[in-house]
Amino acid sequence: MTDTLLPDWMPCSDRAVDRGDPLPGTAGFGERWLLVEVESGWGRHAFFDSALDPALGARIVARAEEAGIRPLAIRRTRLRAPLRREQTAWKWALVDCRPGRESIRWGQVASPADLLALPLDGSAGEPSEAPIYAVCTHARHDQCCAVRGRPVVETLAAAHPELTWECSHLGGDRFAATMIVFPQGLLYGRVSADQAATVVARHAEGRIVPDLLRGRTSLTTVAQAAEAFARAETGDDRIDAFRVLGEHPHPHGWTVELQHGSDQLAVEVGERLSEPLLSTCAATIAHPVREFVPVSVARS
Repeated sequence: MTDTLLPDWMPCSDRAVDRGDPLPGTAGFGERWLLVEVESGWGRHAFFDSALDPALGARIVARAEEAGIRPLAIRRTRLRAPLRREQTAWKWALVDCRPGRESIRWGQVASPADLLALPLDGSAGEPSEAPIYAVCTHARHDQCCAVRGRPVVETLAAAHPELTWECSHLGGDRFAATMIVFPQGLLYGRVSADQAATVVARHAEGRIVPDLLRGRTSLTTVAQAAEAFARAETGDDRIDAFRVLGEHPHPHGWTVELQHGSDQLAVEVGERLSEPLLSTCAATIAHPVREFVPVSVARS
């Protein structure tokens, strides 16, 4: 169904469901992440429009991005307003999502300005084996993030209060509720409260929920799609079941080579352009977006 046949008032995530927008290969790239606790309200950009001084927020973001690190604001769920306003300590986490290097290191600073001196090479902070479940609730970025994200984060926080955080924009408003699991950087979309519990349970078993996975952020979007198509072909839902060996573009798409146990797979990935669509609630002009399609999966 195209957007021209849908009501003008329909939220972007509802539109995406009605259109059947595919999830595989839609996770924005991020090999390493800097999570910063910002307990105030967030404007459209959590680092520029919050309790942080905007100039300081811009320097924190620029410093992280120059190091190839993706910044993300986090905060606790249902924290009382006085505690949000009177934040006196700023937790941070450095996360490495690269396959074989997955790690989380936590630390804390007394002033956000101290983040400008934080070593970004993975040497600072205390290592943690506990996962992080972060759910986008960034309402000022897109209403769907709050409407769909809030029930998810509250459900997870009730069961796993120390592991669960609200987070700023993860990308893909139309796929709300969006949820990322660290340290692997597994980005999920269209997650309901009930499904979030399943994601957590599967992750504890070293498995994913294929129908909800948008991709692993340390991979290119083409490799994400190839892995999803290989999972559909083999039925293997283990987190680390596949390793990307190579990605080769050609006139008709890409050939992605994957290691799967003792087998080597060649996944042919094609692409198409969608019908013009409104990808966010605020969008007023419809544009087509790229979508990946499976061509073939074969042992090579």
